[in-house]
Amino acid sequence: MEPGICYIKPEYLLAEAKGGGIKPAEEGESHKRKHTDDAEKQNEQSNKRDGKKERKRGQNKHRPIFKDERFSHLCHSLIDGPGGAACSLPNCRYVHDLDAFIAGKGEELGSECYVYATKGYCARGVTCRFAKAHTDAQGRNMKAAHYDVQAPQTTLNGISSEVQVRLRKHEYDFSRCKELIKQAEKLRDARKEQQQEQPMDETPKAVPAKPTGSVIDESPAGRDVERKPIIDFREKLVLSPLTTVGNLPFRRICKEFGADITCGEMACAVPLLKGLGQEWALTKRHETEDIFGVQVCGNNPNVIAQAAQVLHETSRVDYIDLNIGCPIDLIYQQGGGSALMRRTNILELVVRSCSSLSPQLPFTVKMRTGIYADKSVAHELMPLVEEWGAAAVTLHGRSREQRYMKQANWTYIEQCAAQAKQMPVIGNGDILSYEDYVEKRAMAPHVSSVMIGRGALIKPWIFQEIKQQRAWAPTSTQRFELMRRYCNYGLEHWGSDTKGVENTRRFLLEWQSFLYRYIPEELQLSPPQKINERPQKYRGRDEMETLMSSGNASDWVKLSEMLLGKVPEGFSFVPKHKANAF
Repeated sequence: MEPGICYIKPEYLLAEAKGGGIKPAEEGESHKRKHTDDAEKQNEQSNKRDGKKERKRGQNKHRPIFKDERFSHLCHSLIDGPGGAACSLPNCRYVHDLDAFIAGKGEELGSECYVYATKGYCARGVTCRFAKAHTDAQGRNMKAAHYDVQAPQTTLNGISSEVQVRLRKHEYDFSRCKELIKQAEKLRDARKEQQQEQPMDETPKAVPAKPTGSVIDESPAGRDVERKPIIDFREKLVLSPLTTVGNLPFRRICKEFGADITCGEMACAVPLLKGLGQEWALTKRHETEDIFGVQVCGNNPNVIAQAAQVLHETSRVDYIDLNIGCPIDLIYQQGGGSALMRRTNILELVVRSCSSLSPQLPFTVKMRTGIYADKSVAHELMPLVEEWGAAAVTLHGRSREQRYMKQANWTYIEQCAAQAKQMPVIGNGDILSYEDYVEKRAMAPHVSSVMIGRGALIKPWIFQEIKQQRAWAPTSTQRFELMRRYCNYGLEHWGSDTKGVENTRRFLLEWQSFLYRYIPEELQLSPPQKINERPQKYRGRDEMETLMSSGNASDWVKLSEMLLGKVPEGFSFVPKHKANAF
């Protein structure tokens, strides 16, 4: 059999996959699998420059971005309907004509509002696309009998207006991390001086990993008093921090299927320090995320340490992770992400200072094997970051140059993990089934835990499969209900008004660019499915399963319309990530 191909049982193959040419679409079979994605065609056209075709990278950078401008936002004084307090702002730029707003809002999407049914009150009021479920005959927003105004918030973190003002006015006190940076510089300089003085034939003397006699008060205070003990990263299933698609609703789904540790999407240190709400939104956690971390990225030790300090002091996070494996060109060219793997002087200051912020706040590092495919450096960095104070290291078994096109090198992951003295090492790459998990753990016995990224995006129930040690083959109905649950969580998180609905749709479509790659077990000749295997062209066991297997973005939009109503006029979608790069 040809490598890189997932073979399908003959009864599910399309005629073209059997060598019989392309079979014309029959009546009632309009959603057959199309491997030539409209989105890819648009991307190829946009990548042409002066007659040359640019090299394909990891993102569709020139994709069209749809902006819904059909109406303005309703003034908050009218959110709960007529009869509320008058708007107190003399120059309010929002809509004050309630009837006109409702007429242009769009049709109702359903008779039940998930937020209202769950919490007893929908804060979106008359702007909610399910408003009839919680408005009376006069159009006023209602509260259910089970609504508890004193109930604790289910979504935590984000940035308060008070902290935002202090950051923007440069009034936040960062003297603590500045002192830690100074101490880290002294230790780094002492280590370098010792290395220069050490004769070539002598064994280097050990350098203390952390400063002794620190002037910084490390005693637990304030928020730290009620914190849990330091995290045990051993024998856990960790959900990878996934840009764009690793949002809060998706993480809730993974927690329900058994993920032990979750991490937010990569947040850049500079926007965090500027108090940008969009970046701080990446730090939000749901109450079900019992062990939750925030991943930061940057190129300057002072900036990263300051971001870590403000996160520690203002947010409920269990650990902070440093991304030194990000392959994105923009991040790399600025000296962040995987570029830090070659900037060891800077990396040392970051790890030493951030790991000394608090004994109750573990600081971890996520890296790749190196920058270039033929020059792995992780085995040299890993003992250093352990010496500098990292609580754990995650190693993705590919280089920056390889991105996701090659198989993860678990032999090398084991080589690196075996060098760690006490620090847990988390392996990452190419796990799509519990068989993959067992195989990789056997290959790398020194690996403490496993992190799963694309495997969770393609089949989020992989955590359940690993813990139960058996495959789960959901039907198309069960998979559709999983998407419905995601949409409900999205409406709760981003809002049930038009803006929230379209945000939920956008992130659902991004997730579907991974979900369609799942191949049901009963359709495969030799399960389990491998993550880098492209399937033969096939049809599912029913019309819904066939639609879900389509690689065509227009079919993903059709699925979203079944859950979130019709898309706005002029809507188009191209996925941010080239998730079909088998």
